[in-house]
Amino acid sequence: MAVGTLIGGLVLVRAAIMAAARHPNAALLAAAALAALAALAGLLWWKRRAELAAAHAYQQQVQAVRAREITTYHAMSPREFEHALAYLCARDGCSDVRVVGGAGDLGADVVATTPQGQSLVIQAKRYRVGNKVTGPDLQKFGGTCYGIHGAQIAAVVTTSGFTRQAMTYAAQMGIRVYDNEALAGWASCTGPAPWAL
Repeated sequence: MAVGTLIGGLVLVRAAIMAAARHPNAALLAAAALAALAALAGLLWWKRRAELAAAHAYQQQVQAVRAREITTYHAMSPREFEHALAYLCARDGCSDVRVVGGAGDLGADVVATTPQGQSLVIQAKRYRVGNKVTGPDLQKFGGTCYGIHGAQIAAVVTTSGFTRQAMTYAAQMGIRVYDNEALAGWASCTGPAPWAL
């Protein structure tokens, strides 16, 4: 929009200069048109700068909120992490939320029904940063999430990240992967829940 306004201003200046050439006060009209264009350009530059500064400040606030929120999850035990994910599901409108992780869970740690009525199965991986979820981890979950647990939406949520092999497998199987950053967004309400992607 700013570029279009500036181009429109240039067209008006050109028209004013052409009209001024036939007018006794030509120089005065041309100077007034140029001053108006300079003022418009300055106003547009100042507005854009203010918008960029506001966007930058907002991003910094979001990052600070996410950083504070995620430290809580890094301090949890694996079992506490499962319950925290169940809480997030319930907070964001899921029903029938249950923590089912433990021995013999076949990869399902949290099961729920999304606000849209879909069956959700989450595997929780409370890993330290740098200890990434691997392809074999995803393959174990992929072998049970749909066929055994009946997931319509399957997700793996971790406090770390995923290897390239894990990401490739997840994409092939339609498993949603939520790394440390995505979890921070979900937990702080500054990013989407796994079922909302």
